[in-house]
Amino acid sequence: MVRRKKVPVADPRPDWDTYFMDVANVVATRGNCSRRKVAAIIVRDRRIVSTGYNGTPRGVRNCFEGGCPRCAGSAESGRSLDECICSHAEENAITTAAYHGVSVAGAMLYTTLSPCLTCAKMIINAGIREVVYDLPYRFTPQTRALLREAGVKIRKFVRKNAV
Repeated sequence: MVRRKKVPVADPRPDWDTYFMDVANVVATRGNCSRRKVAAIIVRDRRIVSTGYNGTPRGVRNCFEGGCPRCAGSAESGRSLDECICSHAEENAITTAAYHGVSVAGAMLYTTLSPCLTCAKMIINAGIREVVYDLPYRFTPQTRALLREAGVKIRKFVRKNAV
């Protein structure tokens, strides 16, 4: 019997970061905010344990139905944020895990936009160890410094292979 040498075959599948960011982009399509579609997914041991998208709280009229006064109005981007009742995607992913009794300690969070300062504090307190973001959104030096000081690794997503 002749033994053939195994020839390495290129893996045609997307790398893990691309896979999870692509899933996050699909989750973003469920966002009910009328201004922006954002999503976050929380991953432990390469398994998705929670997802979240931006929009109004559970049981409240959707943003696109007029549930959020800010989004229903004509406020410019970055203005009248104190009127917005929408929750951010990271917040929803963390609270959804808590609602279902799922620990996110030691997990990774993939998000379509970089976290704001408030979400960064939630990420730290939830015990998430790494954040991978696609596009920057008010990713201030203060937010970066806070995450770094808390030992949370932050990475900008880089697509390595096409799907």
